[in-house]
Formats: sequence, structure tokens, C-alpha cells
Amino acid sequence: MDLLWAILVAVILLAGALFSLIAAIGIVRLPDLYSRMHAASKAGTVGSGLLLLAVGIHSQDFSILARSLAGFVFFVLTAPIAAHLLARAAHKAGYRLTEPSVRDELLLQGQIARRVYRKKT
Repeated sequence: MDLLWAILVAVILLAGALFSLIAAIGIVRLPDLYSRMHAASKAGTVGSGLLLLAVGIHSQDFSILARSLAGFVFFVLTAPIAAHLLARAAHKAGYRLTEPSVRDELLLQGQIARRVYRKKT
């Protein structure tokens, strides 16, 4: 039974490390701030969560497992919101998308909102 738990923990650790590696590669290789932030928030969250889960299972203590699951839930709830708010702030500060990006929805919404506001006054 201990061998089964060790194999399960090893697989989860490897999966978490792989997701963390993918996030790191995405931060280095992706072309603009928004793509990098997406890679860091999504793959980084999954990688960190899997690593926490592996630590909780390896400890074989329910209180540590509960804390690691609480940390995973905290990551899942906060990372996408934080990435969204940082991307929104970067967009307002003037960081634009790169050429391969097809469309800037926030820029289009801002232009439409300004036109509607000018027509009303």
C-alpha cells in the first residue's frame, strides 16, 4: 500500500512540476504581457495546486491535507481574479497587444463608450 501512495505522490509531483515548467516557458516565450500573464495564472495555478496536493497526500496527516486543499482552493479563486485586474491595469496604462493578436475588445469598448457619451451631450 505504501508503494501505491508513493507512486501516486510521484505522479502528482511530476504533473505539478510539468505545469509549473509550462508556465515558466510561457512567461519567457509568449509575445506580450497579456499572454504571459495568462500562462502564469493558469498553468502556474494548476502546477502549484498539484504540488500542494502531493505534499498533503505524502504527509498522510488529515490536517496537513486539509490545509493543502485550502491553499489549492485559495489559488484557484484568487489567481484568475488577480491576473484579470493586473491585465486591466496594464491596458489602462497603455500596454497594447502584439500583432498576432486579432482584436482588442477593451479598446473597442472604450471607443464605443466615448462615442455614445459624446452623442448624448
